[in-house]
Amino acid sequence: MTRTTADRSAVRTLLRLWPYVRPVRARLFTAAAVAVVASCIGLVIPLVLKWLVDGPVAGHDPAGVWLGALCLLLLGIAEAVLFGIRRWLVARPLSHVEAEMRAGLYRRLQRLPVAFHDRWASGQLLSRGTTDLMLLRMFLAFPLTFLLVNGVTILVGVIIMLVQDWRLGLVILGPAVPVMWTCAVFERRYAQVARRAQDQVGDLTTVVEESVLGIRVVKGFGRHRSQARAFRELAGRLRGTELRKARLLATIWGVIVALPELAIGAALVLGTVRVADGELSAGTLVAFLSTALALRWPVDSIGFLLAMTQEAATATERYFEVMDEAPEDAGEESGEGTAPGAGVVGASGAHPESGGRPTPVPGSGPAAGGRPAPGSRPAAGARPAPAPGSRPVAGARPAPVLGSGPVAGARPVPVPESGPVAGARPVPVPGSLPAPRAEVCAGDGIRFEGVRFRYPDAAPGSPPLLDGVDLHIRAGESMALVGATGSGKTTLTALVPRLYEVTSGRITLNGVDITGIPREELRSRVAVAFEEPTLFSATVGENVLMGAPDGAGKPELDRALAIARADFAHALPQGTDTRVGEQGLSLSGGQRQRLALARAVVGRPEFLVLDDPLSALDVHTEAAVEAALRQVLADTTALIVAHRPSTVLLADRVALLSGGRIAAVGTHRQLLRDNAEYAHLMSGEREESR
Repeated sequence: MTRTTADRSAVRTLLRLWPYVRPVRARLFTAAAVAVVASCIGLVIPLVLKWLVDGPVAGHDPAGVWLGALCLLLLGIAEAVLFGIRRWLVARPLSHVEAEMRAGLYRRLQRLPVAFHDRWASGQLLSRGTTDLMLLRMFLAFPLTFLLVNGVTILVGVIIMLVQDWRLGLVILGPAVPVMWTCAVFERRYAQVARRAQDQVGDLTTVVEESVLGIRVVKGFGRHRSQARAFRELAGRLRGTELRKARLLATIWGVIVALPELAIGAALVLGTVRVADGELSAGTLVAFLSTALALRWPVDSIGFLLAMTQEAATATERYFEVMDEAPEDAGEESGEGTAPGAGVVGASGAHPESGGRPTPVPGSGPAAGGRPAPGSRPAAGARPAPAPGSRPVAGARPAPVLGSGPVAGARPVPVPESGPVAGARPVPVPGSLPAPRAEVCAGDGIRFEGVRFRYPDAAPGSPPLLDGVDLHIRAGESMALVGATGSGKTTLTALVPRLYEVTSGRITLNGVDITGIPREELRSRVAVAFEEPTLFSATVGENVLMGAPDGAGKPELDRALAIARADFAHALPQGTDTRVGEQGLSLSGGQRQRLALARAVVGRPEFLVLDDPLSALDVHTEAAVEAALRQVLADTTALIVAHRPSTVLLADRVALLSGGRIAAVGTHRQLLRDNAEYAHLMSGEREESR
């Protein structure tokens, strides 16, 4: 992700900001014009001084002196007012530009595939959305304008000085060549150091975030000293980089300040001699030196303006490294701002079994191929609570099209408290929630046909994690998926809602290839609950209803909580309106898992994928949840990752995943009798050979 900046053109990089700046270009151009006028007014002051010295002062005219003083005062006030107007013109539009860029980055992060989030450290993404965008706003507000303003000011000032006395003007221009050479060298070196510093800020942010989210582990194992040591090491590297930046700035500032000052000193001596010889008037010398002094600020500011420009170019480069990534719905018709994972409930920081995928070293940045540490952030695919004023999160099932036949997943509305009326198939009311099915819709269920999968960051030539998986889950059937740890069970379940793309082969839902189904529709039909659930900093009700279509309310919430045996939610201080806090850590593991299960079933999904959903429950709660789940599974097509016989018994059939393939399919009793590997996994005996 971090690429060299040695040959990067800062101008070409910054030009990529134009689409964001274009809507406010009128105010920016006006602000620049106002600033140019203000700077040029400042250059008029030396000319007034020349008139004062050669006129009223030389002629002993008090009235003329007062007039000149009034002119100087008015010019100073005009300059100050114009600079104030410039600031007013840019403040609001640039805040809007920053907000739009931040919103665009967030939308893109939501639409990027899970494989992208596996590779990138969360701190690197956070720093791009905060520090980098702040640098861009500062650049657009100040350096962008004043690079133009100061350039015009220097040009006009030099012309004025050459007109007044070309010999003194050439003396002032003497340092121009060494100053420009110094700026060119500085720009190249500073760009590299600025990139390193901003990447190190991202690394430091990652360590802080992981330490805060994993504070229970840090304290539980007494690792606060080692975490503090890792933080100090990264902070020390960042400090060293910042000192390197300071040394570069000090060098260029020293050159830019010293050489012009020497030139001004030489012009003063030469001008004084010429005044004494009568070749130059005192007023001209005063005006010349005043103009030269007025140019000190534009010249002296070149160093830090170039520094801020390079930092902005680096920030732009880092920003577009994310924005240039292809979203997972590229080429599909999708509403703007639709988050990937709409309808995929329970997505968590738990990582699919990867078969030995590399892990990033803290402080090394988002190394390609590395997967983020567990708990570092909510995994893509989980839907966060919608922001106020945002568009509804996708997840509602599409209404049936007239003449197209029954829509998969459409369910009849039963008579309340009485179940479905025999033989009646009422038409769903537009905008209403789908009700439980009286019978499973005819279809082919879920089919895996020759599915092969290798993680995008796997080593070249490494064997695929899944190699030729063939499995058919009939419509209305529940299939348990059993296999050893690391066999790829979680990965296989993640392929159904297209959190990952198959390497080869295909998966079909009711005979339709999932690659031909828009992700929004696919994830409205497939609900997923992972083993380690992620809850958001929202209320219990909001967390559960993330898995429901738009318009779901208390009845659907209460039904889902009852199925998941999450009635504890009603006993919380504010009931289902209680906020669970970040990651839901105010709840126990079993409570979080039951809420994630409720989120998976609240939308009455047509297809249900459960990744060991009862692993954190005690025996009695597990039995109660299983009893309720059997009713749900009777009306859906389900794939359940199971590690315990009690979970396996929820399913109609069992598939054994071994060696990247489906080794056996049958009922629990059949496999116990006929398959030694399955019997071994279910026995709970220690695997000595693994």
